[in-house]
Amino acid sequence: MALQLMKIAVLASAVVEVNPNVQRFFYVTTTATTAGNTLTIDAADFFDDTGNAVTALPELTSNNSSYNLFVNGVLQMEGISTYTSGETGVGSVEIEAIGGAIFANTPIIVEVVNYAPDTNITIET
Repeated sequence: MALQLMKIAVLASAVVEVNPNVQRFFYVTTTATTAGNTLTIDAADFFDDTGNAVTALPELTSNNSSYNLFVNGVLQMEGISTYTSGETGVGSVEIEAIGGAIFANTPIIVEVVNYAPDTNITIET
């Protein structure tokens, strides 16, 4: 008999669910931030989708999350902001007013997306 590769024959299928958890945080500026300065918004200054006060900004899951920053309804470039999770006094969003001022009464929206992937594998013998 000739040599041949011996291997296990298995039928398998996998179903992957992404399961995003989206949270949005809102703030309306009370004063202007002049060009070249930084606007710092504490976690407690935000309110959520239901209008309730926020007590903490959520953790960003390592390698499985992102946040988006909108100033006056316009998505901003990644490099102008810093997101820090945590409770009041620790959690904050810092926005550098690069190239122009952020005016008083400007809406700021932070969208945090954490993914909780789930994989179900079925092996048929």
